Amino acid sequence: MKKLALGLLLASIASAASAADLSAPRSAAYTKAPGVSPAINWSGFYIGAVGGYASEATSDPLGIKGGFGGGTVGYNWQFGTFVLGLEGDGTFGDVKSSATIGGVTATAKVDSFSTFRGRAGVAVDQVLFYGTAGLALADTKVSATTGGLTLSDSKTQTGWTAGAGVEWMFVPRWSLKAEYLYRRFDSTTIAGVSTGTLAVNSGQVGVNFHF
Repeated sequence: MKKLALGLLLASIASAASAADLSAPRSAAYTKAPGVSPAINWSGFYIGAVGGYASEATSDPLGIKGGFGGGTVGYNWQFGTFVLGLEGDGTFGDVKSSATIGGVTATAKVDSFSTFRGRAGVAVDQVLFYGTAGLALADTKVSATTGGLTLSDSKTQTGWTAGAGVEWMFVPRWSLKAEYLYRRFDSTTIAGVSTGTLAVNSGQVGVNFHF
């Protein structure tokens, strides 16, 4: 009987000690160091908004320039610290140039930009550094106005784009990004006039929501 009582007492003490250990605060060895963010996983689908400023890559003061804004959609795959992704965006804006000669005002304008790009980068916890390249489209319009009469024509120019950017997951599911894109478009004929090759520099910022 004494042995049984002693066994029950030891079991009770062990149980109480285990419960106290579980409820007590973790030691410094198991406590997350201050200032260290939890691991961020960039994988998955995202949508967002983007806006920026574009200017023709030329020293000509009559080169097109102006602001634009629109939306973004994409998907990322993360492998350790490496991130691969696909992204598409579409923007509308007022990227243009105009000049008046002999009473005729001629205007060249890009009404919209679109890109379909691959992305590859390295994630450092909450920050993603990446390069990007792919297909670029521009809806270009040329018009001439004189005496209240306006003649215009428009076409979609195709080309390529390449650039780099940085994205910061500032809270779970939400990120901010800033990127530079160089866009180069093939020459086309609008209203019987060859546009020549069009090269555009653009800087843009955006916000994305990750699902």
